[in-house]
Amino acid sequence: QVQLVESGGGLVQAGGSLRLSCTASGRTFSSYAMGWFRQAPGKEREFAAAIDWSGNIFYSGSDQGRFTISRDNAKNTVYLQMNRLKPEDTAVYYCAAGVLLPMTRPQSYDYWGQGTQVTVSS
Repeated sequence: QVQLVESGGGLVQAGGSLRLSCTASGRTFSSYAMGWFRQAPGKEREFAAAIDWSGNIFYSGSDQGRFTISRDNAKNTVYLQMNRLKPEDTAVYYCAAGVLLPMTRPQSYDYWGQGTQVTVSS
């Protein structure tokens, strides 16, 4: 079974930056699309960014231009660089691995990490 572990969350002021990392183990990393989702207390889990097995990248409308997703297959790691953070970005961020479409839906992913907290102060 694929195991995913996120890191890099923390507290940052509005306008600041964080880089999240997710390291996978258990199966061939390059076989999976990798996504980042976020969930604030009392809200549904929502899509942030994804990168598929061919390197195609997708972002949510609110994240476009601020977030950059990338992957390093040799390291079995996917990254989410977050710039110009806003208080509304505050959430637990989860990485996920899957093979189904669409990549913007949580149901397309089979494996999930434990999450890492991102808090953006105003």
